[in-house]
Amino acid sequence: MKRIICLLLTLALLLTGCGKKEVPPPESPAGPETVRLTVWGAAEDEALMEEMIASFQARYAGEASFSITYQAQGESGCKDALLADLEGGPDVFTFADDQLSALAAAGALDPVENAAEIAAASLTAAVEAASVGGTLYAYPLTADNGYFLYYNKAYFSPEDVESLNRMTDIAAQAGRLVVMDWSSAWYVYAFFGNTGLEVGLNDDGITNYCTWNSQEGPIRGVDVAQAMLDIAASPGFASRTDEEFLAGVRDGSVIAGVSGVWNDMAVQEAWGENAGAARLPAFTCAGQEVRMASFSGCKLIGVNAYSQSPVWAARLAEWITSRENQARRFALRGQGPANIQAAESPEVQDSPAIAALLAQSEFSQLQRVGGKFWDPVSEFAGNMARGNPSGTDLQSQLDHMAEGVTAR
Repeated sequence: MKRIICLLLTLALLLTGCGKKEVPPPESPAGPETVRLTVWGAAEDEALMEEMIASFQARYAGEASFSITYQAQGESGCKDALLADLEGGPDVFTFADDQLSALAAAGALDPVENAAEIAAASLTAAVEAASVGGTLYAYPLTADNGYFLYYNKAYFSPEDVESLNRMTDIAAQAGRLVVMDWSSAWYVYAFFGNTGLEVGLNDDGITNYCTWNSQEGPIRGVDVAQAMLDIAASPGFASRTDEEFLAGVRDGSVIAGVSGVWNDMAVQEAWGENAGAARLPAFTCAGQEVRMASFSGCKLIGVNAYSQSPVWAARLAEWITSRENQARRFALRGQGPANIQAAESPEVQDSPAIAALLAQSEFSQLQRVGGKFWDPVSEFAGNMARGNPSGTDLQSQLDHMAEGVTAR
């Protein structure tokens, strides 16, 4: 009897041991999913984006096998490059918010799935910039795509930088320059934006309306044109591109200029403790002091609607625009975050450039103009910068510009 009981106990133990043994699941002969993604972004962002891509792959290691390629593509020309070959384009891309409507209308972007979550984490202005008709189509990346005034404190006081005309007089006396890029219609908006003269998109989302040539009202188009000519005539002013602005800052010939946060670190490096930043000054026009306006905007991250890996592309877009990575972008590139928590950090709040941009925001508006805006305005402003050498009637030039801007 004892022998039978012993055998039964031995059998029970064996069965219990078998029950506890874990059998590993069979491995897939194909291995983990292979995810291939292409990312477009600015050339100057390559090192930062490669860092973020590497951290993304580390975060999701084991969930997929990644092959992610970064390609330099200017943000301002992203729309045209993308729409030229939408199906063969990148999965994730950085672009300026003024291209959003065209990209959404072309079917290049699908609405963001977790829109409520992304919107709640982002600044209101950035959400507006990333939306069409109240629908979020992209991930807000930065909220700093605007311009303001850099100035050298060794030459200007905070009171001086309230007046552009005063600044050009000081620069002329010092044999130095105040500069602004009049070859770019983006900057030229500064002279018209707060005058009551208007420009913007029509309801079709493609063509423009423009009253910059108006002959009525307290400030007429010719008044603005004459004010620009007066500024251009000063030996203390010059129209210079962004690259020429930086070159002048470094060699000492430029002591103030209109630019954006992307040049903040370079300006601080050149001017040190004398680096100052402020909202744009006022300029004299029709006997009045008119505060210079500005276009504002955001950089966005889009996910191609034709991506072969839409879920992973969306995850990467969200990763790049996370609070941590926006904070990292500010630390390395000086770009202002669109994420609320990142924007409220002490580091961002203490930045003179960001403070200047916020001060300018009262006099700025989202850039919403069609493609016909740029060349006619640049042509007009270039002639003003050269002092109108042909002597062509100002009203005729304004009419010609407005006709080009509103062309269908």
